[in-house]
Amino acid sequence: MSSGRPVARLVQPVIVRVAAMAALMAVIAVTGVLLSTTAVNRLTDDLQPAAAANQDVYQDLTDMSAAVESWTASGQAAAADRFAQALVRFPADQQKVRRFADGDDELELLVVRQERAAEQWLEKYARPVMDGPGGTRPAEPRVRAGATTFDAVRSAHQATSQAFDSRVRQARTDASFRLKGTVLAVVLLTAAAWYVVSRARNRLMRELSEPLLALETVVQRMSKQDPDARAEERGPKEVRAVASALNSFADAQRRAQAVEGRIQSELRSLDTARDDFVSNVSHELRTPLTTISGYLEMIAEEFDGRMEPRHERILEATRRNVARLKALIDDLLALSRAEGRGSEMETVDLALLVREAVTDVRITAARRGIHVTVTGPDRVVPVLADRAMLHRAFLNVLTNAVKFSHDQDDVTVEMSIHAREVEVAVTDHGIGIPAAELDRLGTRFFRASNAVTNEIAGTGLGLRITQTIVDRHSGDVVIESREGEGTTVAIRLRLHGEGVPPPMPHEIVAEAEAAARAEESPTAPTLRAVADDAGEGGLPRIVPAFPRRR
Repeated sequence: MSSGRPVARLVQPVIVRVAAMAALMAVIAVTGVLLSTTAVNRLTDDLQPAAAANQDVYQDLTDMSAAVESWTASGQAAAADRFAQALVRFPADQQKVRRFADGDDELELLVVRQERAAEQWLEKYARPVMDGPGGTRPAEPRVRAGATTFDAVRSAHQATSQAFDSRVRQARTDASFRLKGTVLAVVLLTAAAWYVVSRARNRLMRELSEPLLALETVVQRMSKQDPDARAEERGPKEVRAVASALNSFADAQRRAQAVEGRIQSELRSLDTARDDFVSNVSHELRTPLTTISGYLEMIAEEFDGRMEPRHERILEATRRNVARLKALIDDLLALSRAEGRGSEMETVDLALLVREAVTDVRITAARRGIHVTVTGPDRVVPVLADRAMLHRAFLNVLTNAVKFSHDQDDVTVEMSIHAREVEVAVTDHGIGIPAAELDRLGTRFFRASNAVTNEIAGTGLGLRITQTIVDRHSGDVVIESREGEGTTVAIRLRLHGEGVPPPMPHEIVAEAEAAARAEESPTAPTLRAVADDAGEGGLPRIVPAFPRRR
């Protein structure tokens, strides 16, 4: 297949032709205007003034003839003055006519004939009569001879005037012809230029525009995920290169989609295998662990008070590790369900859900003298959530806050609403997290080094489970912590605008029981209503612990 010509080689001939036609039109137009201007200038500046001068010559002769008649009839001095004035003007006007007639043989002959007839009339009749006494009529033969001589002057002038008129008409015809010829030539060249441009346009449309439109159609098909969209490699070199690149991209995308399909199929298989593995392992491990735990309790009861301290330490260590394995299995199952199960969303009251989670950790906190305080808006806070999963997320955060707090410390739970978002911040004043380990929070089985050093029990999956659950609710988990000062974990969720259904009967009973217990215990958590932006200025800077997956 031909590689095609570059776009520059397609466009350049068109530009050259158009430029040549434009230059030719300009030359013809300028030449025609110059020729027309020359003809008009000759007519207005030379020919018409000469014709007018020729008329002035005849007028001078006529004036002199009238002065001669008046002189012979009355002998008045005014007649002699008029004759003298006309005689003075006559040579100057005759000189203008002679100057124009130079080089024109026909006209020059006519002008000479007119001059000779005028000189003959002047010498033989006019001057002698004017030199004679006024008021005396010349003899009849002389009068007839003067009339005959002036008729010759009139005849010569008529022939000269006809020659001038003929030349004026010819000059006007030449000027008009040149102007019309210029206009016609420009019109013909314009038509030729239009023809050339039309052919060039059709060629460019065929060789450049149509391939580009075809490429646009192919790109639109590709944007609609059409796997069979391919560009035809035709047109200029650059368009062919783009078409070839698009085809290569489409082939690569098709291969990538095939690979992606295989990967997704393998990932689904792996997810299924993982779920099956977790279920089988949890089942296979729970049974022996339950048996071991039962035997340990039997041993503890049977040998109560009879075991040596060494044996009691061994028994306690065994109990602790069995409990740790059970917690690990529970967390693995919870993480697997959170990552794999479909969420059953419903509109719930987040304020009530948080209070329920606080109630669940209250006994554990009370054993160590830890006070849990809840503040938030005294109204329904509707969110769209999976009730069980979101309850587990808050329970994990509250459990960690209590676990990593010192005895007799305080844990605060602050709920605030900002625009269309609600934030629940859980703050403790416990051991905190080292700054160098903040970036690793949320990874599976990660536990802070100071938690390991202080032998605080845990599986390292709690935050990961929380993060997974919050991700499914399109929320964010952010954390700020300082070692030795405490940790703040904030969960941010979108408010739901449709409101929440009325509380279920068991929720009303649970809330009433919680209120009763709060009245009995002065150290129990209390609920205080705060403004929407309460606590915002007092909270430390929130630094993301790990980004929410999109």
